[in-house]
Amino acid sequence: MPDPKQTLNKGDRNKIYFLIVVIAALLGTNAFLYFKDRYEKERFVTTSTEKDRLKLEVEKIEVEFDKVNVLNVALTQKLQEQQELARAKIAALKLALQKGQFTQTELINTQNELVQLKKFIANYKEDIIRLEKENTFLKAERDSLEKSVQTVSNKAHRLELKNSELGAKVKVNAALKAFNAQLSAFKVKSSGRNVKVSKASAAQKLISTFNVIPNQLAAKDYHKIYLRVFDPTGNLVANENNMFEADGQEMQYSEMITISYNNDDTEYQIEWVNPKPFIKGTYSVILYANGFTMGKAATILK
Repeated sequence: MPDPKQTLNKGDRNKIYFLIVVIAALLGTNAFLYFKDRYEKERFVTTSTEKDRLKLEVEKIEVEFDKVNVLNVALTQKLQEQQELARAKIAALKLALQKGQFTQTELINTQNELVQLKKFIANYKEDIIRLEKENTFLKAERDSLEKSVQTVSNKAHRLELKNSELGAKVKVNAALKAFNAQLSAFKVKSSGRNVKVSKASAAQKLISTFNVIPNQLAAKDYHKIYLRVFDPTGNLVANENNMFEADGQEMQYSEMITISYNNDDTEYQIEWVNPKPFIKGTYSVILYANGFTMGKAATILK
């Protein structure tokens, strides 16, 4: 027959073992829950910290992107499309990071998108900088070309001025010049013959004779000779409708003839009939040819 003490002790021992197992299970469960809670807290902290870091990264990228776009560069169609796409990606990332809860998968996806965005922005920046360099080079070439054109234009203008000055000098040097110019008063007899007189009361016309200085530059052609007559009071005697240009201005003339110049010793004469009675004093004439003063002469009438 078993000993009651031994039976009791065995039952107590079983209870004790059961309690130990229960306590151990409770301790294990508590430990599991503790470490799980700690892990969740750490995971939440890590996720929140990473979100803040990603937000900061996106802001830095946006600032860098804005700096690139400040460059005064005319964007191509491709770069305009890339700019719009980059801004859309930045906006999408900023919106995603505003979410209150963020899973680990979402965090990883956002990190990957951020990496791709960085590469995209880097390529965009390289394209912008390359375009700016190309524009700078083209601008330098354009400025150089404009400078060359301006230099050529200035040279052409100077050459034109020189040619103009040379042309003016040639024109002056080619103008006919008179020598041995003389002026005499005449009356006309009934026979039509001119008779030289010295009295104003007898004079009817003035005749100016002259030779032309030999000039190899003068054109052997027909030349118009203009005569201006001034009376003793210094007044011009001319028809107001008779106009010509000489010495850089428009003026009236008293008489005009056309001569055939052959660069020889031919003597020419030009007659002027006074529409008014002659008066005592000195009559003077000025001859013009080719737009310049040709010569002068005078006579005294008593």
